[in-house]
Amino acid sequence: MSDVPGTLTWLATDEPHPARRAQQAALRCAMAGDKQGWLDLWAADGEIFDPVGPSIFDPDGTGHHGPAGIEHFWDVAIAPVARFDVEIRTSYATGDSSAQEGTFTTTFADGTRAEVDLVTLYRVDPDGRIASMRAYWELDKVRVTSGRV
Repeated sequence: MSDVPGTLTWLATDEPHPARRAQQAALRCAMAGDKQGWLDLWAADGEIFDPVGPSIFDPDGTGHHGPAGIEHFWDVAIAPVARFDVEIRTSYATGDSSAQEGTFTTTFADGTRAEVDLVTLYRVDPDGRIASMRAYWELDKVRVTSGRV
């Protein structure tokens, strides 16, 4: 585990809910560079669609499934990030799921920053492990800046 800098600003309601807590734990692990801690949060049959549909991380749009797929997502989408800054403005939780709206800013080693507004939907299994994560964002709306920050 490394000490990756970053911020999590949670402006939304923070009422306890298993899916909301799972997302917060996933964000903390990503920000800390804690791959194993992040992997341990997932159900054996977990799935990731980030973003939903075809993307740079998932050209076929079929998602990342099971332990190998979840680990692959970490390797291609999380590991390259040097810093995460996340602001969550809205959160709704009901049943086994929670949905959040906010802005994710990722900074890479070369100083390039990508900022995107998105909605995430987390669903947990009865044990509180993440069964599904779906992120809704549009590649053409990602704001990219280059240079050292």
